[in-house]
Amino acid sequence: MFVIDGILVKCLALKIDLNMNCKITGTGSYIPELVQKNEDFIKSAFYDNQKVKLKHSNEIVIKKFKEITGISERRYVNDELKNSDMATIAAQRAIEDSGINSEELDYIILAQNFGDVTSKSNQCDMLPSIASRVKYNLKIRNNNCVAYDVIFGCPGWVQGVIQAEAFIKSGIASKCLVIGSETLSRVVDPFDRDSMIYSDGAAACVIEKTDKNDGGRILSSAAQSHTFEETYFLFYGQSYNPDLPQEINYIKMHGRKIYEFALSNVPLAMKSALDKSAVSIDKIKKVIIHQANEKMDEAIIHRFYKLYQMPVPDGIMPMSIHKLGNSSVATVPTLLDLVIKGKLEGHEILKGDFILLASVGAGMNINAIVYQY
Repeated sequence: MFVIDGILVKCLALKIDLNMNCKITGTGSYIPELVQKNEDFIKSAFYDNQKVKLKHSNEIVIKKFKEITGISERRYVNDELKNSDMATIAAQRAIEDSGINSEELDYIILAQNFGDVTSKSNQCDMLPSIASRVKYNLKIRNNNCVAYDVIFGCPGWVQGVIQAEAFIKSGIASKCLVIGSETLSRVVDPFDRDSMIYSDGAAACVIEKTDKNDGGRILSSAAQSHTFEETYFLFYGQSYNPDLPQEINYIKMHGRKIYEFALSNVPLAMKSALDKSAVSIDKIKKVIIHQANEKMDEAIIHRFYKLYQMPVPDGIMPMSIHKLGNSSVATVPTLLDLVIKGKLEGHEILKGDFILLASVGAGMNINAIVYQY
């Protein structure tokens, strides 16, 4: 302790406990009920980035879109719900799954990028934070439970898990709730064919401090921010429809640049995390990658295994993008929840299995985690 201007200040000594692990003790997700199929876009008017109407018929546009992304349908939240509502539902399910008392939470870390957006406006509302709104919705009275948002693009939830581990291992937290939630359907330009990629959803997990022999542990992680040339690969921009008000912005992306960036950099980040863990690649049972694009994810997994001069094992990479689309920060935790709970046919995670989580998105940010279930 020391004194500043007559005030006694207590210093917090951070101490790493090597005999402790960070374990995911509960997961939960919220998948919206509204199904938007590819054929529902058949009457859309699509323009290119020069604001010229596409020459090809929508049948051709949608067919090519499906071949590239693998998406046949996606989920949209109903008009009554906002991002914080979905996040609250997913959080409650994760808390119930873990069996903890929500008043014991030290941190609520919520990954999102656009805040609460109503069905009648694409204006982003982030004041107060979405994490604070979730804490309020959960009726948590503990003032020492700190709630904050992480804006890190699609890798936000994975980054939240990395931060939770740091808090726990430094001794300043024992229980953390990490949520990923987004309503991308409300910030898309309906005149941009890329709008068909995006969807809504929320998922969460509870991470707790456990004894070393208790089972379940985060083994390693890696994270990067590429900002020198890549910062605006994803951005907020004008509608492609020249007749719409140009002061209103929507989510936009340079798809080809993102694809090339991901293929060059994500496998290396995954390798960095795996090498730190000292787990051999043949021990990995599942690789859960951000659901952005089926062809991109398949190319990433092939390049990753090529770094170890190994073929890609059958069934190593579960996918949900075909039916759920790209819900940004929610894809990885939703897919994890589905696999853990046996809700994705042909996939399971058993006690003791090693899994690899990875994501890439706006920033451009990349991260990966090696976890033993």
